[in-house]
Amino acid sequence: MKDELKYGIDSKPGFSMSLLLAFQHILAAFAGIIAVPLVVCSALGYGITETSAMVSATIFASGITTILQSRGAGPIGARVSAMMGTDFTFVNPTISVGSKFGIAGIVAATMSGSLVEIILSRFIRPLMKFFPPLITGTVVSLIGITLLPVSIDWAAGGLGTDGYGSLKNLGIASLIMIFTLFLNHYGKGILSSAAVFIGMIFGYLICIPMGMVDLLPVQEAAWISFPNILHYGFKFDLASTLSFVPAFVVSTIGTTGIMMAIGEASDIELSGERIAGGVLADGVGSLLSGLFGAGPNTSFSQNVGLITLTKVASRHIMVLAGIILTMLGVFPKLSALIAVMPQPVLGGVGVIMFGLVAAQGIKTLAGIHLGDRELLIVSVSLALGIGVTVRPEILNGLPEALKMILSSGISTGTLAALMLNIVLKDRRTQKQNP
Repeated sequence: MKDELKYGIDSKPGFSMSLLLAFQHILAAFAGIIAVPLVVCSALGYGITETSAMVSATIFASGITTILQSRGAGPIGARVSAMMGTDFTFVNPTISVGSKFGIAGIVAATMSGSLVEIILSRFIRPLMKFFPPLITGTVVSLIGITLLPVSIDWAAGGLGTDGYGSLKNLGIASLIMIFTLFLNHYGKGILSSAAVFIGMIFGYLICIPMGMVDLLPVQEAAWISFPNILHYGFKFDLASTLSFVPAFVVSTIGTTGIMMAIGEASDIELSGERIAGGVLADGVGSLLSGLFGAGPNTSFSQNVGLITLTKVASRHIMVLAGIILTMLGVFPKLSALIAVMPQPVLGGVGVIMFGLVAAQGIKTLAGIHLGDRELLIVSVSLALGIGVTVRPEILNGLPEALKMILSSGISTGTLAALMLNIVLKDRRTQKQNP
C-alpha cells in the first residue's frame, strides 16, 4: 500500500502554501542551476560582465523551461512536477566550443544541437515497452545513488574548499539533516510539507553569525538585468554542433529516467507520450536557452527526492517555481542571496532527498519477482552505474563521443539494464512458449 500524497500532481494548494513549496524546490535546485555557467565562465576566463550575464540568462531560461515542462504546451512537456536547469554533462563541450568561438559559438551549438534531442523525443514512445518495472526500478535507484556523492560533498563544505570535511561543516549538515527529518516526520501540515525549506532557512540563519555567509556577491550584483536575445551573436560551426550531440543523447536517456522517477514519486504511471513530451521539453528548452545566451537545458533529478520526502507532487507548484526563477533571472541581487547559501546547508537536506530517490527505486524492485535473471540485470547495471560515478577516470581511454555518453552513471547503468534485459532471455517465458 502506497503512502498517500498530500498534494497530487494536479492539486492546487492555496497561494501562500504554493509559494512556500515553490521556494523549497528552488532552494533545492539553485546551486545546480548556477554551477555550470560559473564553471564554464571561470574555465574560459570571462570577466564579471559576461559571467553575470550568463548566470542571469541561465536562471531566466531555467524558469521558462520549468514552466514549459510542468504546465505543458501542446506536445511539449510531461506535465509533471519537474525542475529544469543546465547539467554538467554539457560542461566539457561548452568549454571546448567557447574557447574557439566564444559565447556566440556556445549559443549556436546549443541551439543547433538541441534539434537532436527534439528528433529523438519522437522515438521515445515506441521504446517505452523496453522499460518494465525491473528497468524503471533500477534506473530510479541509480538516479538516487549517483547523486549521493554530490550531497556528501555539499555536507563536507564543497569539493576543493579549504574546510572540506571539517567538524564545523559536518556538524552543521548533521544538525540540519536531523532537524529536517524530525520536522518532516513529526510536524503537521505546513511544517511537514515545507520541512526542507524551513530546514534550509534554519541552516542559513545558523551560518550567518558563524561567518559562513559571504554577502559581498549580493552587494556587487546588479538590481535588474534583462537577458538579451542573441546578444553575443550566433556563430555556427558543424564540428561544434557535433561535439554537443553525445551530451544531448545522454540528456535524452537521463530525462527518460527522471520522468519515470517523478512518476514513481507522484504515484502515477506516465505514458510513453508524456515521457516523450518531457524529452521534447528538454530539446525545446535548450533551443530557448541558447536564444537567451544560456547553455543547454535538461530535467533536474535533485527535485525528485523532494517529492518523495514531502509527498507534494503538484505540478502547479512547480509552475510557480518556474515563474519565480524567471523573476530571479531578472533581479540578480535576489538570485545572489540564494547563491551564497553555505554548502553544508544543502548537504543536510540533500542526503535525505537523494537517499529517498534510491529507496523509491528499491521499493519498485521489491514489488516484482527477482529471480536469478533479474538479479543479474540489477546488480550489473548498478555496479557499472556506480562504478562510473565514483571512478570516472576509467573512461579516459575511450573515444570522446563514447566517453561523453557513458560519463553519467545514470546513462551507463540505464544502457546496461536495457541491453541485458534484451540479451538475457526470460527462461520462464521460453518454457511457457516452446
